[in-house]
Amino acid sequence: MTHQLFLGDPSAVAGAVVGSSLLLDGDEGRHAAAVVRLRAGERYFVADGAGRRILLEATDVDRGWVRGHVLDVTDEPEPAPRLVLVQALAKGDRDEQAVEAATELGVDEVVPWQAERSVVVWRGDRAAKSLAKWSAVVARATKQSRRARLPATSPAVGLAPLAARVGESALTLVLHEDATEPLASVDLPPSGDVLVVVGPEGGITDRELETLTGAGARAVRLGSTILRASSAGPAALAVLSARTRWT
Repeated sequence: MTHQLFLGDPSAVAGAVVGSSLLLDGDEGRHAAAVVRLRAGERYFVADGAGRRILLEATDVDRGWVRGHVLDVTDEPEPAPRLVLVQALAKGDRDEQAVEAATELGVDEVVPWQAERSVVVWRGDRAAKSLAKWSAVVARATKQSRRARLPATSPAVGLAPLAARVGESALTLVLHEDATEPLASVDLPPSGDVLVVVGPEGGITDRELETLTGAGARAVRLGSTILRASSAGPAALAVLSARTRWT
């Protein structure tokens, strides 16, 4: 079984070298000691969330921390192009399901989108709490999938800021059921941000589609079936990853 991964203090992880020791404390240290119940002699990973992952062997374990001996240090290059999921807010926990699966599939950034047909609305305190919840989902999925890079969780955007982001991207793909261009046939840029835009349960409005395509986005389809808001984005990311990162 693959060793458990924890997110450590970036400065401590940055200074780790083979043969040194590293203290994992705080929330992650307590989780490792009290929930995962690491024991001396067991191996585990600690990542900084920015591409560095170290393999350690536990030497000392207390209720709130774990100290380990560094066995290996790996630095993963930053992926190119960057894959960005723009996920419309959805009712229930469907948007969170999408974000969780997208993280496991290697997304580099998730952006909440307050679409016109989104039933859920983020305002005031709810916006801050909901964004924090998305960030927690991303962190858990990062650890579960043993990723060394923690995807960015950006603040929610409306249509105008999203259109501006489209104009800055290397490529933006809007999943739309009436599109004729297959996602699998799109040529991907070698670098920059590739945005995948997913609408809410009621779909993307004509005004939204016109605004986004006017800013440079391309409407594409996944296939002949209609996917839920929770599965469309991860499915699209899997297609893109198969062509760029899983070869």
